[in-house]
Amino acid sequence: MRFLILHVNSFCCTITTKGRSKVYEQYDDPVTRVEETLVVLASVERGDERAPDLVAQRAGIEIIKLATQLKVTTVVLHPFAHLFGELSAPEAAIDVLSRTQQELVNAGLQSYRTPFGWFNTLQIDAKGHPLSRVARIVTAES
Repeated sequence: MRFLILHVNSFCCTITTKGRSKVYEQYDDPVTRVEETLVVLASVERGDERAPDLVAQRAGIEIIKLATQLKVTTVVLHPFAHLFGELSAPEAAIDVLSRTQQELVNAGLQSYRTPFGWFNTLQIDAKGHPLSRVARIVTAES
């Protein structure tokens, strides 16, 4: 899994239209709006399919470590297939993202996950400190 974590003052994702994938998640509210959060733009890769629990656990560890360091209690997981990896199957991506979210919840963080399979508009008010943009790659092998 590849991800870019942004420490933000505010984040808003508004679903606009169905994406190219035949697999997509239903949603109740087309808008996800969160203040003072970590936004995790995440891309699940083909190799992650071999060990989804381990990848989710390792992703959770990295996200929790940064959240603790920054004293942030809220995290938004946002599917983001634009990180130039070899993408997993959509069903596997949803599974790994769901497992990662559960890792965050188990650690006591409030967690949101934007629905998979949709185009959307993003409004991001990012902070500007040394840890406000952190990129990570986690795999079952690492």
